[in-house]
Amino acid sequence: MPRSNRPRRPASGKPGVAGGKPAGKKGNGDVPELDLERARAGIARRESAPDGEWTVRTMTARNAEKTYICPGCSTAVVPGIAHLVVWKDDHIFGAAAGLAERRHWHTNCWLSRTYRYR
Repeated sequence: MPRSNRPRRPASGKPGVAGGKPAGKKGNGDVPELDLERARAGIARRESAPDGEWTVRTMTARNAEKTYICPGCSTAVVPGIAHLVVWKDDHIFGAAAGLAERRHWHTNCWLSRTYRYR
């Protein structure tokens, strides 16, 4: 006999309620609000280049609150401007040292950088 795709009836006999909780809910039923801006920006990606392995994270304009100097063009990355936060994955002194030396780049400066050693 084929299996039914219909959900089984809960033991209490009331449809949609299993063990006193509404069906499909866990815990106290509170669902945290999703911050889409944070969800889009919080993911770091890895990039390989002739000058090493890099971790690149996008900083949205909404989250950019401080002024930084871009190493690509030596001008300011001002608050309210979307940019990239970049650090070296294969730092000679380890991952913690690479993270401590992270830099804020204009997106276009990072994409058009040269790989010459200075």
